[in-house]
Amino acid sequence: MLAARASAARAASRIARNFSTVVDSAGVKVAAADNGEPTSAVTFIVKAGSRFESKPGVAHALKNFAFKSTDKRSTLGTIREAELYGGVLSSSLSREHLAVTAEFLRGDEAFFVDVLSSFLTSTKFTRYELDEWVAHTCEAETAAAFANPATHALELAHGIAFRNGLGNSIFATAGHHLSAEDVKAYAQTVFGSGNVAVLGTGIDPAALEKLLEKSLGKFSSAASPSSTPSKYFGGETRIDTHGAAETVFIGFGTTGAPSAELAVLAAHLDPTPSVKWSKGTSPIAAAIPETSSVRAVHMPYSDASLFGLLVQGRTTADVKEASKAAVAALKAAGDLKGEELQKAIAKAKFTAASALDARDGVVATIGPKVLSGSSASFSDIVSSLEKVDASAFSKATASLLKGKPTFVAVGDTKTLPYADEVGL
Repeated sequence: MLAARASAARAASRIARNFSTVVDSAGVKVAAADNGEPTSAVTFIVKAGSRFESKPGVAHALKNFAFKSTDKRSTLGTIREAELYGGVLSSSLSREHLAVTAEFLRGDEAFFVDVLSSFLTSTKFTRYELDEWVAHTCEAETAAAFANPATHALELAHGIAFRNGLGNSIFATAGHHLSAEDVKAYAQTVFGSGNVAVLGTGIDPAALEKLLEKSLGKFSSAASPSSTPSKYFGGETRIDTHGAAETVFIGFGTTGAPSAELAVLAAHLDPTPSVKWSKGTSPIAAAIPETSSVRAVHMPYSDASLFGLLVQGRTTADVKEASKAAVAALKAAGDLKGEELQKAIAKAKFTAASALDARDGVVATIGPKVLSGSSASFSDIVSSLEKVDASAFSKATASLLKGKPTFVAVGDTKTLPYADEVGL
């Protein structure tokens, strides 16, 4: 197991070192690595997440306008050509970033880079596409997300924890009218050379730079989208739903740069065992009912973090018991030291390394660093985790728990516990 962890860490370090060189091409930051993958991928990462949106839901709508009609291609034309090349086009949205990705066979990069560039430079934002495709897609994605009690709880938790900015939902909700002009106006504020980074895997960096210079030659500059600095508030809310797992989220927030200590805390509390079918040695694992689960949640952003424990169970009694155990473990975590602390650090390092095994993880981990101009080296991530000592860990945990908790209950609210019933 230790050998496997070391191998994963070395592989991740090698990948991240290749990404550590960031160049400017056509006014955007570019980082690429070719490690001999059989396929290639290019991702445009835009500082256009929901925290920056001008109207509720406009960032979600912009995400779903990806690969619609542009000055070069119709929606159907893009679909047919992408299928002809055997590639895959996708888009994703987070609270801070919008990402559009093309995955394709080696040698087809010219076409797919042009498709991605066209989205940023010449999307038409037609009303009929908004009404017939984009709006329906947003509605379906929102319904699917909120049908999942875990996703629903985390969306509510962000709203309570941060209110505005990071508190904005990444999903468009009913009751907020959006026009094609609204989406176009938002795109014009965020689609600019200062707000875009390009990440490539399985592609020669020099070749990618040349393609970007050609496709983004007239790319306009844009001021960084405005957003007030994040502030943590906390609070409690309850949503009555039925037909899914009973769910509680117990969280705390911090402001400032992401903390390595919180990553170690998440690793320490995470009850996921290293050996299948075993309980593991997490302080939570042995204390919760068999029909319940607890997941450590650590969501770092550029100027704040949301940390918590997501508790789910078959019955509200199970959730209440598991929530008490989770809170007790969280409160006792500040005393972690010695071998237990080193074990948590090792687990945090492995989690960070394994995130780079898949392209989604590379985009989520490396992409924001490239866009912000910070170091994209995995060795820096490892170094920050290795510097965590008992004193710093205890101080960070105590500071986290001083804040007002964020408590969300989704399910049978008549019997799900309140915050003061689980030890908060």
